[in-house]
Amino acid sequence: MAMASLLESGWTYLITHFSEFQLATLGTFIIHESVFFLSGLPSLCFERADLFNKYKIQKKCNTPDAQGKCIMRLILYHFCVNLPVMIVSYPAFRYMGLRSSLPLPSWSVILSQILFYFILEDFVFYWGHRVLHTKWLYKHVHSIHHEYATPFGLTSEYAHPAEILFLGFATIIGPALTGPHLFTLWLWVILRVLETVEAHSGYHFPWSPAKFLPLYGGAEFHDYHHRVLYTKSGNYSSTFIYMDWLFGTDKGYRKLKALEE
Repeated sequence: MAMASLLESGWTYLITHFSEFQLATLGTFIIHESVFFLSGLPSLCFERADLFNKYKIQKKCNTPDAQGKCIMRLILYHFCVNLPVMIVSYPAFRYMGLRSSLPLPSWSVILSQILFYFILEDFVFYWGHRVLHTKWLYKHVHSIHHEYATPFGLTSEYAHPAEILFLGFATIIGPALTGPHLFTLWLWVILRVLETVEAHSGYHFPWSPAKFLPLYGGAEFHDYHHRVLYTKSGNYSSTFIYMDWLFGTDKGYRKLKALEE
């Protein structure tokens, strides 16, 4: 009860001092940037400082120059692609039912919508990602994301602008269809960013979500995708493992796991 009233007080402050347009565009952008860099920088620091090596999936490391290039390109793309898209897409979200007014939705509504977003995003991402691994699109678009065969958290959003738009569609289609409360949208953005950063972290810790969440892929699952030749990589899903299992695109990974065991 106290938590609900604290959330409502905080939300009242936001909607009193800022317009819905400001919250839905600049607010979403600030939340995305904060969560992305705060969650993505640790794995870069671990790699640079040679920490937690026993949990590192690959023994190779990226050079400081390669890490710096990634950060600078990300800042450019986020301000020149992500932010304009958020601004331009606001009217569409508003039309589909996005709202910021009180009361906040119930937790049952929030959690059911976010679960739906994860399932839909994973389905759409899987097929979009497979398409990006066809010869022409891989060479001209997706190969930029694969410049980092040894990923670290921040490489999760390092991609060609066309890919940012193409696969970003998978992230926004769920909210666009359901017209959620802005609070739900923010929570979805936070969880989606944390998931993709963890999948690209390059570290498989004892507390990694893949160890206790059924069907969750995680860093070990996605790391295989980055270090294998693009025509044989498989493991195309963003969050879960069942799409790759259903369509047989995880066979190489399963063989490798069986050999290791």
